[in-house]
Amino acid sequence: MISTMFRCVAGVLLAGVLATQAGAQGFPSKPIRLVVPNAPGGAADLTARAVGQKLGETLGQPVVIDNKPGAGGVAAGEAVAKAVPDGHTLLLISSGTAVSASLFKSLPFDTVKDFIPVAPLATFDLVIVAPEGGRFKTLGELVAYARANPGKLNIGTPNIGTTQNLAAELFKSAAGIDVQIVPFNGTPAVINALRGGQIDAGLDILSPLLAQIKARALHPLAITGDKRSRVLPDVPTAREAGVNGFVAASWNGLAVPAKTPKEVVARLNRDVVAALKDPVVKKKLEDLNLDPHPGTPEQAAALLNDDIRRWGGVIERAKLPKQ
Repeated sequence: MISTMFRCVAGVLLAGVLATQAGAQGFPSKPIRLVVPNAPGGAADLTARAVGQKLGETLGQPVVIDNKPGAGGVAAGEAVAKAVPDGHTLLLISSGTAVSASLFKSLPFDTVKDFIPVAPLATFDLVIVAPEGGRFKTLGELVAYARANPGKLNIGTPNIGTTQNLAAELFKSAAGIDVQIVPFNGTPAVINALRGGQIDAGLDILSPLLAQIKARALHPLAITGDKRSRVLPDVPTAREAGVNGFVAASWNGLAVPAKTPKEVVARLNRDVVAALKDPVVKKKLEDLNLDPHPGTPEQAAALLNDDIRRWGGVIERAKLPKQ
């Protein structure tokens, strides 16, 4: 009787393994849904579309971009965490995903346990901008005005919980200024508010602002990373402009729901890496000041986990209120 029971258990386990292998071998069997926790037009969306198009060609199935902005990526993360773990639903993760893990009191998913990172995609700069022809020509002028006029300066960013939004809070703290951080529903809304004079400055990812900067509609005051941008070499970093202790950069990558078969994760990683090395995709990203960053699932996981620890410490030290 015991041997019969063992045979039954073994049969069930073998059936599960075979089903998983069959599912992996049949992947992909339908269009891929790539959920982006940002509005169209921003760096995350541009990256997803550039890589997704090539990935779809390689996989033989279209990659459909599903933009779910707002709430620090909660809606997007929840949608993917609850999806069938078969590789047909992907999540664009980023430093914003790491921020949300510490910034929110509670989330409908576990940022570490409910997802499997697939691959890094790109790293990119953030920039502080002002309207061209406005009162601020340098970051020093902006800081001086803010100190002389507490609470009167408005800095726009994408949604609360994004890396840009938190970076603005860090800038406020590092510069020792009292300003209003105004969140908007995506980068295009920030651009419109800047050009319409609704806000005095903006802090956002450089890539989607480049066209506005080159057209002299927006004026770059400082890059927030640890070195100058290769596309704007004359623009100083915030530290060079006198705001010591303020460094913020960003990255993004792809993840799938937990329990996705490892064979599917490996297939996705291989094809994503190939897409990032494709000359057309590489040039498209570099033209947007996005630096392709192909890597392994383990490297993507390290980026996410390291940023969760880093931003968590920053949030605690800055005493930012939980959302």
